[in-house]
Amino acid sequence: MLVLTRKTGEAIQIGDDIEITVVSVKGDQIKLGINAPKHVDIHRKEVYLAIQEENEQASTGVEDIFSLLGKIKES
Repeated sequence: MLVLTRKTGEAIQIGDDIEITVVSVKGDQIKLGINAPKHVDIHRKEVYLAIQEENEQASTGVEDIFSLLGKIKES
């Protein structure tokens, strides 16, 4: 993990397309501004993990359906 120190108004550049700017700092919270292309998905970590879990559960359901259809076809 790369750890950087930035002040309000300073930015971090990731590749050619993504820029993260420190907008403000209040107590133990910071506000970040993120400039990135529209095709780049940006989520808070907990939201990203929830999406991944839902996708995994949805794909498991599809496998079960294909399994059932295979059994029906064999009958």
